[in-house]
Amino acid sequence: MSNEVQEGQILAGKFRIERVLGQGGMGIVVAATHLQLDERVALKFLLPDALANPEAVERFAREARASVKIKSEHVARVSDVGTLESGSPYMVMEYLHGEDLAAWVRRNGALPVPEAIEFLLQACEAIAEAHALGIVHRDLKPANLFVTRRVDGSPCIKVLDFGISKVTVPGAVPEFGMTKTSTVMGSPLYMSPEQMSSSRNVDMRTDIWALGVILYETLTGRVPFEAETMPQLCGMILQDPPRPIHELRPDLPQALQQVLLRCLEKDRARRWNNVAELAFALAPFALPAAQRSAERIARVLGAAGFPSVPVAVAASSRPGTGTTTNFGASSETKKRRSPTALLLALALLGLLLGGTLLFLTRKSPALDSAAEQPSSTPVAAAPGAGAPSTAVPAPPAVEPQLPMPSVASVPSAVPRPTATAVSKVKSKAGTAKSKAGAAVGPAVAPAIAPAIDPLDGRR
Repeated sequence: MSNEVQEGQILAGKFRIERVLGQGGMGIVVAATHLQLDERVALKFLLPDALANPEAVERFAREARASVKIKSEHVARVSDVGTLESGSPYMVMEYLHGEDLAAWVRRNGALPVPEAIEFLLQACEAIAEAHALGIVHRDLKPANLFVTRRVDGSPCIKVLDFGISKVTVPGAVPEFGMTKTSTVMGSPLYMSPEQMSSSRNVDMRTDIWALGVILYETLTGRVPFEAETMPQLCGMILQDPPRPIHELRPDLPQALQQVLLRCLEKDRARRWNNVAELAFALAPFALPAAQRSAERIARVLGAAGFPSVPVAVAASSRPGTGTTTNFGASSETKKRRSPTALLLALALLGLLLGGTLLFLTRKSPALDSAAEQPSSTPVAAAPGAGAPSTAVPAPPAVEPQLPMPSVASVPSAVPRPTATAVSKVKSKAGTAKSKAGAAVGPAVAPAIAPAIDPLDGRR
């Protein structure tokens, strides 16, 4: 038990101290019971020596303001703030059972790929909501990711310690002394190159770098940059590439390694633009529930107006690639467009069918009239239609073989001639052929062709 607080001590007239959960150079966290509610809570307050440090007081207030704004399941809830009798500010937080991710990895070693990605995506859900509010964490590390369990026993990540978070929205409270370029804020092993250069000139992509380092460590048990001294570590982060992950974990898919390495690009313009892009790139390597997590992250950032790519991001994991769209044009917009496109397609199809039917209807009378036109071959008139013409042209020396007409080619509307009319035509044709044979002479034997009925084609 710390010398500052004792077991059974009553703080603020309503919290009974049970035990110390953790203590740092400026603050302390204890487990306590709320006497009126009979509820176990976690109390965090500053130590007396830290009260003289304006930066420490500001960090404490900043953490309380940031934590209370974020409603995500994956952020430890802050239910109240106040001041103790000693003048120290305090905040009341939800009590968590479990251990931080750093202890989890030390105890279990490198995690399986689906488990490591699930933990990271849960952290991304909290960070997405923070980024949507204009809050950059700036101190993401395994020690600030707490592994607890839900009521059903499933693991749940809680993001802790927004004490050095940066608020980027207009009208935010200034950072006072924390904006000094000489002030090193964060944990060096997880700090991005731009954060090492200037803590105040960072944006949400510095958190993406830290998330990449965390994923690297949970998959391998090691950090990507290791050095014996602080200057050496800073030089490696600013200039050297990370240690190849396949040297520590050769079973990892190459595509997953590319997703991770894009988080660790020195140039932040070549990293993932936001945690939604990172989440969609990681989802194919995780359990099916990871896709739903990525979609939630996209909706949170989309509601805040952040453009990104939730589709086919994993395929473009090469550093520096990617396209942009707007989350506001989500699947709901596509669903609204689909019925309109379907109606247009049906309307076009109806117009085409109508035009085709109209064309066929207008063409049918012309076809029928063409079929009813008389043939150029002389045909005996039907009985009662008048006397047939006696002028029969002289046939050629060799009578042409006429093609046999089909039944379909003879219009049903034309009346068929009687046997008497046909016999008259045959007799006239025979007389004409005999005269033609006499004129030619016996030296030439004309080919005798069988008599053809030009009307029905029977020989």
